[in-house]
Amino acid sequence: MSLPTRSVAPPRLENGDHLTRVEFERRYDAMPGLKQAELIEGVVYRPSPVRVRHARPHGIIATWLGTYEALTPGVQMLIEPSVRLDLNNEPQPDLVLRLLDEGSSWISADNYLEGDRSRR
Repeated sequence: MSLPTRSVAPPRLENGDHLTRVEFERRYDAMPGLKQAELIEGVVYRPSPVRVRHARPHGIIATWLGTYEALTPGVQMLIEPSVRLDLNNEPQPDLVLRLLDEGSSWISADNYLEGDRSRR
């Protein structure tokens, strides 16, 4: 008779963790309630709650970029996408305006925005 196997959940993402992007994404995926975390030069950053002094300009800029996207062919505005830049960096900027024709960014098979030409 074999013993049942128990899967062990990965450790939680914590500020200051030093991780590869692969491990960062594994831990991020294991925390379904997590809204934002970034990997910058291999270090995890989990921001504090967003206050009004940030949220108000964020809304104004999102409106501006959304209007720009609606009136400008060949651009796409994204809100808070995780962006795979390389193996040590996956920021989650508030807003992104990307050029669709330039080939400097693309959507990966697993639906991430990517932008490191050396990995393409």
